[in-house]
Amino acid sequence: MANSAIPTIGSEAKENITQRLSLIDDLYFPRKVQPSAATDSSHRKSLLADLLSTDAAVFLERYGSKLSVEELSHFDVLRGDYEINWHLNHLRSIINPTVEDKKSRSAKIKNRRLAYMDKLMVDGHYFSEDAMREREPYLHHEYVGKFQDPYGRGMARPGERWSETLMRRSEEAILVEKIRSEQQMLGEEEEQEEEEEQEEEEEEEEEEEEEDEESETEVAMEKETNLEVHRDHNAQLSGVEGTENLSTEEIEERLEQFTSVMQHKFLSGKDEQHLDYSKIDEDETLDDHWMKEANQDAEEKYFDDI
Repeated sequence: MANSAIPTIGSEAKENITQRLSLIDDLYFPRKVQPSAATDSSHRKSLLADLLSTDAAVFLERYGSKLSVEELSHFDVLRGDYEINWHLNHLRSIINPTVEDKKSRSAKIKNRRLAYMDKLMVDGHYFSEDAMREREPYLHHEYVGKFQDPYGRGMARPGERWSETLMRRSEEAILVEKIRSEQQMLGEEEEQEEEEEQEEEEEEEEEEEEEDEESETEVAMEKETNLEVHRDHNAQLSGVEGTENLSTEEIEERLEQFTSVMQHKFLSGKDEQHLDYSKIDEDETLDDHWMKEANQDAEEKYFDDI
């Protein structure tokens, strides 16, 4: 009885795939591979060809994301292998995702960011008041800073060296300048709006055929009202009227609101200047966080039902 032929990838396809991958400079190789072998393209190609011939599943796990749709199609002859089939389905869902794949991907990213945020909260630094203020000084000022004593930030702290105090004061001066710059920018926008309104009113006055004392009075009153509204709004933005004393509880409440805004900003992907979201979104270990949560909830439900 003749033995059935074992399916395999064509030699030409292997040659083309390993040749192209061997030319990628930052291609991953295990640490056990000698550095000299990993830097020489011919040795890299030899290593890739050996792995592809002996363990196609591991090859797809390591380098599948580097393959094109056409290159992946050469692995279809090996779909009888469960691992290989899983990798092919996974890679194709990334390259050409369905609506369900997109929904699943979005939910997975959201959960991973939530899990990472929980880690940051436990760590205590990233979402500390000082760290959040450094990232968003003006937003902190509007929520909390304008109700705090500004001189306290420049004072030496217990156990702090003088050089550290001077460095912190220098950094504080930079943050204060950022706050003032944004206040000035917002103030200029408000002033420009006032000027535009005044110009519109002047044009309306010129178009009027008759001007009597009564209409002039009405226009003047309207101008004064508009200016007063803008003054109130500018005062809120700049903190001029925000000098009233708040209780400790009220400041804590505003700090919680500020923290909530910063957390939403992180989850929305707007902290790209401070974090690498690609590493977070692709970190499969963060899925364990929700497995532990689910197991803990199941245990609590079990004991509640007893």
